[in-house]
Amino acid sequence: MPVRIVLAEDQYLLRDGMTHLLGARGFTVVAAVDNPTDLMEALLAERPDLAIVDVRLPPTFTDEGVSAAMAARKRLPGLPILVLSQHVQQVYARDLLADGQGAIGYLLKDRVLNSSQFIDALKVVAAGGTVMDPEVVGKLMIRNSARHGIGSLTERETDVLRLMAEGSSNANIAQRLGISEGAIGKHTASIFGKLDLPPSDETNRRVLAVLAYLNSADLDN
Repeated sequence: MPVRIVLAEDQYLLRDGMTHLLGARGFTVVAAVDNPTDLMEALLAERPDLAIVDVRLPPTFTDEGVSAAMAARKRLPGLPILVLSQHVQQVYARDLLADGQGAIGYLLKDRVLNSSQFIDALKVVAAGGTVMDPEVVGKLMIRNSARHGIGSLTERETDVLRLMAEGSSNANIAQRLGISEGAIGKHTASIFGKLDLPPSDETNRRVLAVLAYLNSADLDN
């Protein structure tokens, strides 16, 4: 069965373009809206497999989109949400991950231009994974390298955590760093230890590792 999507984007050309792109890639857009009220109604009525939401929607173009999506997620626990933003907004990235349930994505709108990257992100989020835009991850890692345990990570462990936060699997991280998957497992275990994440479900610890540096962001700077 195709993945059913509710899309919220106020710019007609982008909304129409994404609708056509998704349809061509085998997805089904069950609703395409341009405001938070219609977004909430569509999410609750359609109960889609994935919501793609612009952070900023009318009337104030601040955080209406992400706020409506997260409010719907409280009523539909685990609702997969992929948020699109024109600029890096670290507070949204942190808040999206705060419930620790996964099925969350945060991408800059520029990524939509790379259809393969965009579609790959959709599939990860719809399947319950976490995808964070590399620019968001990069800025957070640079700013928080000496805080809340992050500073104790080695350079290699930092690379592993950065790629983990981008949503990469251990196999993919190993390929990108040119080392064995077994080595990635050892680095990951070390990261969990240094961030004081006790043994539990592996997926939960990966999400908590991402939260460790997202929550350490100095959002006032």
